[in-house]
Parts: sequence; structure tokens; C-alpha cells
Amino acid sequence: MGFNISLSGIGASQKDLNTTSNNIANSNTYGFKESRAEFGDVYSSSIFSNAKTTTGGGVQTSVVAQQFHEGSSIYTNNPMDLRISGSGFFAVADDKLQPQNNSLTRNGAFHLNKENQIVNSEGQYLLGYGVDQETDQVMSYESQALKVPDQFGQPRASKNIDIGVNLPAAGEAKDAQKFDFNDSDTYNKSTSVTMYDSLGQPYKMTTYYVKDAGSTPEGAEGATNSVPNRWAAFYTVTDATGEKPVSVNTTPEGDGEVATGAANAPDSSGHIGTYIEFNTDGSVKSVNNGQKIVTQSLGKGEGGAGLELNGADDTQTLNINFDEPTQYAAPFEMRRFSEDGATTGYLAKVDIDSKGSIVATYSNGENVTLGRVGMVRVPNEQGLVSKGGTQWVTSQDSGSAIWGEASQGAFGAVKSGTLEQSNIDMTQELVDLITAQRNFQANSRALEVDNQLQQTILQIR
Repeated sequence: MGFNISLSGIGASQKDLNTTSNNIANSNTYGFKESRAEFGDVYSSSIFSNAKTTTGGGVQTSVVAQQFHEGSSIYTNNPMDLRISGSGFFAVADDKLQPQNNSLTRNGAFHLNKENQIVNSEGQYLLGYGVDQETDQVMSYESQALKVPDQFGQPRASKNIDIGVNLPAAGEAKDAQKFDFNDSDTYNKSTSVTMYDSLGQPYKMTTYYVKDAGSTPEGAEGATNSVPNRWAAFYTVTDATGEKPVSVNTTPEGDGEVATGAANAPDSSGHIGTYIEFNTDGSVKSVNNGQKIVTQSLGKGEGGAGLELNGADDTQTLNINFDEPTQYAAPFEMRRFSEDGATTGYLAKVDIDSKGSIVATYSNGENVTLGRVGMVRVPNEQGLVSKGGTQWVTSQDSGSAIWGEASQGAFGAVKSGTLEQSNIDMTQELVDLITAQRNFQANSRALEVDNQLQQTILQIR
């Protein structure tokens, strides 16, 4: 009997040594959770034995329990490296078409594969959810493999130009009808923005601002027909062949007819611009006399501006909107100058925020939320079954997986550019190693003593 008790003690000490050694070996494994060997005594009795005099039968391993407290952080320069600050797990799948067959992990070392899918070092796919671009909300908690496309969107022709500007009240007055974009003395200021045609080809659109002093009759001195607090704006678009003036069409439909009158400012070549009038307090009185500002078509068709569009839509026009322009005693200032077109974008960078939203920035200036990293928790973490590779699968003891989002409810936040180190306390592990060694030696000594007693008995004659 003593042999068996000592042998059980040696086995338990060996299990403790193995567990501690495994912890030490994985001290640098990302997302690793330490294990702890837990033991129970062996005690058996029957109706024919006296419980008061029955000794124990040794020791047995009850469970090797993993400890899921958080490890410390290590900071990297890779935005695809993720850690969970709080509770929860990432979910990964071997097959992107079968996301229901997944494993849980705290190891957030991810990267993009050749198909631009987010994977770990084992090639398993990170799972997440689709996001509505308008509301930024998860559309469904049905998990799917996450992908970061290296290109985004079809080209989008520019339709609207928004301008917010302060025109200086002290600007030098000039004759707007003598404006020539090739002569800088005929205008006060100019600003440019890149616009796009239907094929995504870029063009420079320039707006010229002239503080109007009214027309000057030939041979006369000074300005006549002066309109106080009035500016004229003229427009050009530059293609591969050079800069071309673009007239304003004030008809609501933008049918190509160019109307003239008090709302329009003709330049020296007969191209039509826009008048902007201000009140004496510097606020805007009217823009284009309240009429909608639409340019003539940009192409070479009848009534067009004659741009080389290389097969793009030659009927393209631009709606120009002045957003509360002002004329204050302050320097010229552009508060806003934007357009709504875009060319094809190529992936420039990827960011992941604390909610797990994957935001890709493309070369065309588009910032797109591509999806959200899925988070999983279980009612009983101790019931998870380890499958190696710092991964676990659910079991009856753990309960079913509960899906959700980072920073919501009981789920922790996602930190990009950070990895979770193992939760091993090396000092404690070394102490445990010494303790297990001493226990092994003590049980070996007990086995040796028991053997000596057996030898003594056998030598009795």
C-alpha cells in the first residue's frame, strides 16, 4: 500500500513539474494563459473498515486549470496587432466559408494574406461583422471573414463644388469685364481644387475672384456703372492641353443655354462668371442674383467648354454653391473648397479603433469602415477546451459562445498596435518549480524507506 501512495505522490509531483515547465516554456507566447495543476487526495473506505483508522490512499490530479487573467502589453508598430483590454476572445476559422467552425484566442497577431484577408500566423481567418456605411452600426451578428480590399470604389464624377470664402473688403477694385486668367493684374485672388470626370481622370478647377469696380468706357477715365460691395467669380478647368474658361449657365436644368444679365459677369472673352453682392455689414446679399449656378458642359459637344475628356461623359456639368461668403475687413481666407468626385482609390493604411472597427484609408481620400472585429465570450471560461496554438473551443462545461462587439456590455476594448503577452509570473513559476522538485524528492525518499522496510521483513528468519 505504501508503494502505491508514494508512487501517486511522485506522479502528482511530475504532473506539477510538467505544468510549471510548460508555463515557463510559453512565457513569450502571445495570448498564452498559465495552467495550474490542482490535486485531490484519494480516500476509500467500506462498511467493513473503521473510518477512524483508515489512512488515505495517495493523491490524484483533479484538473489542470488554466488561469484567464490578463497578461501585460507589448507595443508594436503594426496596426494589425490587436489585444483585448478586458474580457472576451477573438474568433478565428480555418475555412472562411465555414465561420461557424471557429476557435477562440487571445493572440491578436494578425496580418493580411495575398487575398487581403485578415489572418493569423496559422493562416486562420479573423471573424467579424459587416457594418452599415451610413449608420456605422453592425448589420448582423452573423460572423464572416474580414477583408481589406486594396482598391475601393468606381470613379465618381464631380457634380458639386462647395466654396466658403471671405473676400477682403479692402481689396483693390478692378474692371471685371477685363478679366483674363492669363493676366494676374486683372483679378485679386484665385483658388484651385481637383475635380474628376466619369472615368476618374483628374482636372484642376480654378476660381478667380475680382472685386468689381464696374465697366470703364473706352477713352474715359475712372470707373462708371460702379456697384459697391460686389465681386465677380470666374471659373476655368485645366486639362492635358491647357487651361480653359468655363461659363456659368444659370438655367435650373443646365441645358447648355447661357443667360446674361445682372446675375452674370462676362469677362474679356465673353465667358460668363458669377456676381456676388454683399451688405454693408459684410454678410452676403445675393449670389448670382439667387439663381442656381451650373456650368456649361465640360466636353467638346455643342455649347461645351471643349475639354479633352478621353472618352468620359462630355455632358458633365458642375453645380457651384457658395456657402455663406463674407466680405469682412480681414485677409482673403478659404474656409471651404471641396468637391464630391473621386478616382479609384488604392489602399494607403489601415486603422482599427477601440470598438474593433476596421477603417481603411485610400489614395483617393476615402475613409471606409470595412467591418468590425467580432468578440466572443462564454459563461464559464474554465470550461473551455484547449486545442493548442493558444486557442480554445467551447464545450458543455463552458456554455455556448456569446457574440458581441468590443467596448459593449461585458466585452473589453480592442487596442491596435498592441499584443497581449502571456500572463506568466516567472518568479512564481521558478518558486513552484523548486516546490515541485522538493515534493518529488520527498516522495522518492518515502518510496525508498518503504522499500527498506520490505527488505527488512523479507530478511526475518
